[in-house]
Amino acid sequence: MKISTKTRYGMRFMIDLAQSQGEGRVALKDIADRQGLSKKYLEQVVAPLASAGLLDVTRGNQGGYRLSRDASAITLADIVAASEDGLELLDCMGSLSACERAEDCPSRRVWGGLQVAIGDYLSGLTLADVASSAAAANL
Repeated sequence: MKISTKTRYGMRFMIDLAQSQGEGRVALKDIADRQGLSKKYLEQVVAPLASAGLLDVTRGNQGGYRLSRDASAITLADIVAASEDGLELLDCMGSLSACERAEDCPSRRVWGGLQVAIGDYLSGLTLADVASSAAAANL
């Protein structure tokens, strides 16, 4: 199982914004430069985050990005769910009709337990938690 590059970059983007919270809107170019990422690719990364309501986006000369709510109110599960289009590990986790054996499948219960553990872990960490620990590590 691998987390997509878009999700990893989306997490870095959101942590950067959390560390800048209270400073107003941040230009995408500034975050791209700080994170060593392509601005063009980062535009694609932030689109699902904005669609999920995690970002306020203002276009134009004085525009930029900021978190739609306080970093303590955004969980890592929110970010991953937006970037990965959900938290389901397998198609059958979201819909029994995805597999004819889903209802009686013993391995589905194993994957379901893993999915719950991952969801609980990500839901238990806020963006503020990660941003503050990342800031402390850079001291």
